[in-house]
Amino acid sequence: MTKANPPVAKRVEHSHTHHNIRRDDPYAWLRADNWQEVMQKPETLDAEIRAYLEAENAYYDAEFGKPTADLQDRIFKEIRGRIKEDDSGVPSPDGPFAYNSRMLEGKQYPQVVRTPRDGGAEEVLLDCNIEAGDNYFGFAGASHDPSHQILAWAADRAGSEYYDIVLRDIATGKDRDEAIRQTAGSYVWSNDSKAIYYTEYDDNHRPFRVRRHDLGTDQANDPIIFEEKDPGFFVGVGKTLSDKFIVIDAHDHQTSEIWLIDAATGGEPRVVSPRLTDREYEFEERDGTLYIRTNADGAEDYKIVTAPADNPAAENWTDLVPHREGVLILDIAVLKNHLLRLEREDGLPRIVARDLRTGKEEAIRFEEEAYSLGMSTGYEFDTTVFRLSYSSPTTPSQVFDVDLETGERVLRKSQEVPSGHNPEDYETRRLFATAADGEQVPVTVLYRKGIKLDGSNPTLLYGYGAYGMSMPAAFSVSVLSLVDRGFVYATAHIRGGMEKGYRWYRLGRREHKPNTFTDFIAAAEMLIAEGYTAKGKIVAQGGSAGGMLMGAIANLRPDLWGGVIAQVPFVDVLNTMLDDTLPLTPPEWPEWGNPITSAEDYKRIAEYAPYEALSAQAYPPIFALAGLTDPRVTYWEPAKWVAKLRATKTDDAPLYLKTNMSAGHGGASGRFDRLKETAECYAFAIKCVGLDA
Repeated sequence: MTKANPPVAKRVEHSHTHHNIRRDDPYAWLRADNWQEVMQKPETLDAEIRAYLEAENAYYDAEFGKPTADLQDRIFKEIRGRIKEDDSGVPSPDGPFAYNSRMLEGKQYPQVVRTPRDGGAEEVLLDCNIEAGDNYFGFAGASHDPSHQILAWAADRAGSEYYDIVLRDIATGKDRDEAIRQTAGSYVWSNDSKAIYYTEYDDNHRPFRVRRHDLGTDQANDPIIFEEKDPGFFVGVGKTLSDKFIVIDAHDHQTSEIWLIDAATGGEPRVVSPRLTDREYEFEERDGTLYIRTNADGAEDYKIVTAPADNPAAENWTDLVPHREGVLILDIAVLKNHLLRLEREDGLPRIVARDLRTGKEEAIRFEEEAYSLGMSTGYEFDTTVFRLSYSSPTTPSQVFDVDLETGERVLRKSQEVPSGHNPEDYETRRLFATAADGEQVPVTVLYRKGIKLDGSNPTLLYGYGAYGMSMPAAFSVSVLSLVDRGFVYATAHIRGGMEKGYRWYRLGRREHKPNTFTDFIAAAEMLIAEGYTAKGKIVAQGGSAGGMLMGAIANLRPDLWGGVIAQVPFVDVLNTMLDDTLPLTPPEWPEWGNPITSAEDYKRIAEYAPYEALSAQAYPPIFALAGLTDPRVTYWEPAKWVAKLRATKTDDAPLYLKTNMSAGHGGASGRFDRLKETAECYAFAIKCVGLDA
């Protein structure tokens, strides 16, 4: 299949010793010594490293990119044809205005607009297409001040997740000379519109501090409001919907601590309840009471408690919605008279609304076999209306406004598919695979009706399985380009996510991490046994921590896969967890273990880390994607992995590395450019299973 000789990375002697174990790492040179500078200024990358990455890009382009250009273009046009290009969101009211965002035909980025609620012309507050030009533009959103006179908007220009917050006078449409530079992207307004609270990074790209910028003053003089001393904790800043408190949140993956500032008067932050290892909590406020979602007191699937805002210590927490094992409370929202909670049981979500005056509860659920559900509350606290979004793999997204007093449900928007879509042409199933230890692993499948379960169908099997993140059973205009070509599209809801409650997450992290990989393999074997597909017809796909999954399953069962797509893959797990200067390493230790201090963690991670566990065997075709300015999964992880794969594997199956030299973790920033990356991946999947389409 491959004609040209692939790049061969040089080997440079390098080793490290931990817990009396010595390991060689001959590709460690691909990690730039000035990586922090490279994140902000890609042009400073070492010339030899750049040459290797560009050689890999050229090889990919010659061997796969150009030969499949027509197929990629067809897929791109198909997906784009399913997107309503001149599309708007649903307006969100706030005082005298309703705010919204919209996309214009042919444009990559949104406009931020508003309309007077008592009538009048729409006003364009910000056009991101103008601000972006032809460059990378990572838009972090816009936030109007409480007086509705100033728009703060934030953007990252390199993919490194450093955001400049720009202040725009709405009356003139002009940006002020005053801006808040190099922030971590999290910010909120004070109630008097005179200050912005924002987060900033430490020298290792970790959000660790909150400052207050008083408008009209020099940023260099911004006072420090809060500073986190533990490098394992990241800091964010937000605001309660009631506008009563500025909220400072310090957290790792299992522990949180929250501090409050009066949003009207400012002052020093005060802690709600000091951090307690493995205890998490978050809250909203109403009439001097905090409504807290927490896993305290062994509430693994979370409960809701209340506490007085003026004395919110844990000893004053009172159960309102008790813990129920197997019913995971995912999120809460509080309006003037109602508490909303989004929960999941047996893999399916529902929204429960509680009248805080009477205690009466009503549940909102849907009847499809698999679906995705979300809720939001907009800007206003004193309202009886909340917004829910619903979709399934066959049903395009719908947005409803629900009145909690009357029960009225108003459809505000249905996702349009301009090229046409008939849900009746497709079928969604929720299947279960039996894991090696007997656990039942949910698998959501989508396919065109009428396919034969004779093992002949190509399949794309997607997985993630980390950080408690659950993969929604949602509608996607992209995957139809595979399904319409005869693919079965399957999502494996493996351990490491929380599809089956917090326990599902706990059994897929730290010492239980291998369950994530074997669950995914069990899902593939179930699909084969049930006649959906066959060995060699399954293309596996995952990104970031899901990219680690891709590396692991390629090592463990290379015979199952027709191909593997690993997007920004976290594959150099051991070396990254040993490097406490990297942005995410200390906060990640609760997730993976700390191999610096624990010999047990070191050995366990080394056994499954894709880079370490490579062996001299035949591997399936592999396509790896990276971003040069990615601060989350650094570019050298996939680069080292591919270099070692080339030197180790015993086959001649295609192996490609494509590094976006001007983007980070999320890939290209424009909506159409992102579709082109999707088209590349799908073209690879199609070719791996031998289709001509």
